[in-house]
Amino acid sequence: MHKRLFLTSLAAGLLSAAALPGALAQDGFPSRNVRWIVPYAAGGGSDFLARTIGQAWGGQVHQPIVVDNRPGGNTAIGASETARAAADGYTVLSADNGTLVFNPVLYKSLSYNPARDLAPVTLMGRFPMILVAGPGMAAATAKDFLAQARTSKDGVNYASAGAGSPHHLAMELLRVEAGLKLVHAPYKGAAPALGDVAGGQVPVMMVDLAAGAGFIKGGKVRPLAVANATRLPQLPDVPTFAELGLPKVQAAALVGLVAPARTPAPVIAALHRQVVAAINEPAVRQKLVDFGVEPVGNTPEQFAALLASESTRWHQLIRDQNITLD
Repeated sequence: MHKRLFLTSLAAGLLSAAALPGALAQDGFPSRNVRWIVPYAAGGGSDFLARTIGQAWGGQVHQPIVVDNRPGGNTAIGASETARAAADGYTVLSADNGTLVFNPVLYKSLSYNPARDLAPVTLMGRFPMILVAGPGMAAATAKDFLAQARTSKDGVNYASAGAGSPHHLAMELLRVEAGLKLVHAPYKGAAPALGDVAGGQVPVMMVDLAAGAGFIKGGKVRPLAVANATRLPQLPDVPTFAELGLPKVQAAALVGLVAPARTPAPVIAALHRQVVAAINEPAVRQKLVDFGVEPVGNTPEQFAALLASESTRWHQLIRDQNITLD
């Protein structure tokens, strides 16, 4: 659905391209500052990604890229504002799995429709998920944890960055695939959740590498397994869930760039080319990797196809487990 609607928007943009003012033509874009909406408060992973890439992008095109933090509504405030903006490429949005995949099934009523209102530009990066344990969990390995969580009479508590977050849904995916008995303890953000896991108040959680790296390095939490297709270079000794016989347990926080729907195809192409060039600057890529982000920079079509496949698998899980935020 995401891919089909995006391609329809792309075709409409090509038909209208001849009517664009010169400033919107591929070779002249952008001719003024670009507003980059981040639907989270300053200081988090999405904000870091936007500011790091935006600085390089602005330097390449010699125009200011202005990051505008619009938190709230589980990203719906920023997404709705982007959907209403002029479809000229001068307003873009950092959009994660919540914005583009989870929200449409977590809420009965949503102020925007990602497939109808937003056009994919590129997946900028992935934040791989890791199962970590604190001093409140006696299990030394992932196998020990799985055995304990399968046989626990009352279930093992786990923390998350909030109901409906990638961290929460990754743990629900593990629960279903491994047949575990788990009890969800939602927090308002990854930082307080991770703090309580490190403090022993909650035994385990799924955390993205960017948020958890410092706690892991400092020995405050123990990484048990990674929800990734391959082992992470930052944690080469930590097994994947596939190695534990759970190949479907793969999850990451995805952060992409989108524009208002019906943004003309030449402008989408210019946005894609410029942002990917910024991502591929060696200094930028290294900064992202050091932060815990896997840089991507795929095509709009590849991003649309990824959103379609992600929607298929996560929508089924959310509906089957009756997870809702209404």
